[in-house]
Amino acid sequence: MTCTHIDTTRFSPPSSFTSVHKEECTQCFDSQDLPQGIDVCLTCFNGGCVSSERHHAQLHYNKTNHPLTVNIRRIVKTKRDEGTPPPQKMSKLAIVPENTEPTYDYITKIRCYECNGAEASKDINAAMTSIVDAILAATSSGRQSDVKAWEEEITACEHTLCLTQETPRKLEQQTLAHCTQCELNENLWLCLTCGNLACGRKHYDGSGGNNHAVHHFNDTGHAVACKLGTITPEGTADIYCYSCDDAKVDNDLSTHLANWGINVLDQSKTEKSMTELVRVEWIEVGVGYSLTHDFFFPAAQQLEQNMKFDFSMTTEDGKHLEPKFGPGYTGIKNLGNSCYMASILQAVYDIPDFQTRYGQQLTDHSRQCTVEDPANCWYCQLRKLTDGLLSGRYSQPQPASDHSDVQTQDGISPGMLKALVGKGHQEFSTMRQQDAYEFFQFLCKTISQKEHANKTQDPTRVFDFTVEHRLQCNTCNKVRYQTDATSSLSITIPARPVEEDGKTTYQPVDFYECMDLFAKDEVVEGYHCPSCKQKTVAQKSAKFATFPQVLVIHARRFAFVDWVPQKLDIKIIFPEGTINLDKYMGHGKQENEELLPEDEAPEPSFDSAALDQLMAMGFGINRCKRALSNTGNNGAEVAMNWLFEHMEDPDIDAPLESVTTTANEASTEQISTLCEMGFSPAQAKKALRETNNDTERALDWLFNHPDDQGDEGNEGSSGASDNAAPGDATPPFNYRVKSFVSHKGTSIHCGHYVAHVYKDGQWVLFNDNKVAVSPSPPIGEGYLYLLDRRN
Repeated sequence: MTCTHIDTTRFSPPSSFTSVHKEECTQCFDSQDLPQGIDVCLTCFNGGCVSSERHHAQLHYNKTNHPLTVNIRRIVKTKRDEGTPPPQKMSKLAIVPENTEPTYDYITKIRCYECNGAEASKDINAAMTSIVDAILAATSSGRQSDVKAWEEEITACEHTLCLTQETPRKLEQQTLAHCTQCELNENLWLCLTCGNLACGRKHYDGSGGNNHAVHHFNDTGHAVACKLGTITPEGTADIYCYSCDDAKVDNDLSTHLANWGINVLDQSKTEKSMTELVRVEWIEVGVGYSLTHDFFFPAAQQLEQNMKFDFSMTTEDGKHLEPKFGPGYTGIKNLGNSCYMASILQAVYDIPDFQTRYGQQLTDHSRQCTVEDPANCWYCQLRKLTDGLLSGRYSQPQPASDHSDVQTQDGISPGMLKALVGKGHQEFSTMRQQDAYEFFQFLCKTISQKEHANKTQDPTRVFDFTVEHRLQCNTCNKVRYQTDATSSLSITIPARPVEEDGKTTYQPVDFYECMDLFAKDEVVEGYHCPSCKQKTVAQKSAKFATFPQVLVIHARRFAFVDWVPQKLDIKIIFPEGTINLDKYMGHGKQENEELLPEDEAPEPSFDSAALDQLMAMGFGINRCKRALSNTGNNGAEVAMNWLFEHMEDPDIDAPLESVTTTANEASTEQISTLCEMGFSPAQAKKALRETNNDTERALDWLFNHPDDQGDEGNEGSSGASDNAAPGDATPPFNYRVKSFVSHKGTSIHCGHYVAHVYKDGQWVLFNDNKVAVSPSPPIGEGYLYLLDRRN
């Protein structure tokens, strides 16, 4: 069938910064490896599945009227290509890395949705051939995200910033064809000082180059070189500084290349960048160090170290754990130091509220979504994740790759979600290992922000509860009560070391003992009592004012020893059956109690979990409160960084001054700005007061205190239900451990996370994309527990 759109459509090839979704559908996990492949839009490069049930490619056409796509199907090469010489006979004992990265054949065909799916070959005309070849050669969107994450540490140096070049001249094409010292025509590095072209370092296996770029630096001292083949029209390329012995950024690369007659607008990227090569070798091949260029990344070293930690997939008698497949038993592939995210998602997505919100409630979202690129739509990606985990399509038994009898599954790779959630975040946007508890807090905070307009649909509300803080002056015996909303409880695990055979171990601890430590009275020295009008001693304690449906408990297993975070392997003994927490319920003001006067403004409220985390690291309470106050109550990590920078401040341990009513009033413009975002004037005024009238910090405070209606009653409130404290205060408060996330390793930045989830009457281990029944789950070794309330 003839299609007129092929000859009348003008194509623009993707640039090096264009998101090309050629590996996977943007709205489900169907990929180019399936028999039907995926359709990539030739106009905007969106990837869409061609499933008869979902057919997101057809949906994309219905919304955009982009008629032409290229269907890409990838097939693993299984036979040796004809003409490929046989492997060399072993002539010497050597360690040669095996390239385990599979090679592929690509089958492509053009499809026009305007012409009812008319198909044609990509070679139908020169323009079509060119655009399809450009898509096949382009770096996929997933790989772009990974590369960006690996590159975040690369900066300029004094040698790139102060580069002095010799007299300008145009280098002839033959000069750029190969190394000036040998005939190598790849991995070539252009000296930006004098224009010399030389090959890169020789690696131990003989690959790479002949060291001529290094020799040139040793002979001349010219430090900065640019890798040909990685230059893009946007003016980027791989830059290496031999003086710094590291990858660097050249902010004036276009000018420096023009000195040698190279116009970046005429260049196209023909070789993989160093970061892409690192990504391939570390993630896909697993080589211990880079074979392809002159440096390696700390994150890559960390990844190798983390790969050494693994939770056993066998029982004590050596039998393999029984693998699980189907709906609800889908694994998540490790995207590179991403087990912290995978374990949290597996635990959270076992909660019905998340399944309902991002499953049934968003069934038709893809048809209504107005975001141009679904990969950048929060709801598209959460709906995609829900479908991927619960549908069972991507949890089908596959033959084991290690020739064992144990079947495996492919699982899903939520790279788009990882890039979207971590976008702009200093840590979660990188490829470094992260703390699972911090990611849980960040994920919940982000979801709450996105669901601000639909609070009743926010699934994170199942975690919300309130803590009752009680303070009593020991002199006048008057009391004060304050309640704070939070979504998790951080408990201390008492460490009782035992020395045996020169090795330190720790005695097990009962779970209720940890809870007792949370609720016990603490002495407050130097308390300024507003009733006694003098400094005295007070007692403070914390209990539950309400309980959540799902209680998240963070077990503080990391402690600072000589300012170095170390993990303490202390087993927690949980009660068999029901966990009853009734005795930890607060009772509010009693009839025989007299309240302390409120002649001074109350101290600003703090995130109790963050405050507990900081205090667990050994910092004093005044120091912790000051850090949280000065960082906008943005969590323990940000506050800790502030503390390290202000350790020498003379007032670091002074009591934090209360916020008085005579403080500078917020401007009308600031209040209006926050009100335009859906908050009431009362909420806006309190948020600004709590953050010293900083609008940006006030907005963050509001998202962290969604149920705080301000100090002016119900002014501007949207309804009585919004004023209710989160959680429930009706006993009994019975719970059971529904899931837990465990960590293996000595540091939060080194190790491996897995999740155990109780499903269908048995414990199931989610270890990346390996899913199996766990007959003896290590409940006592958990780092983060999700306790489900039993009605």
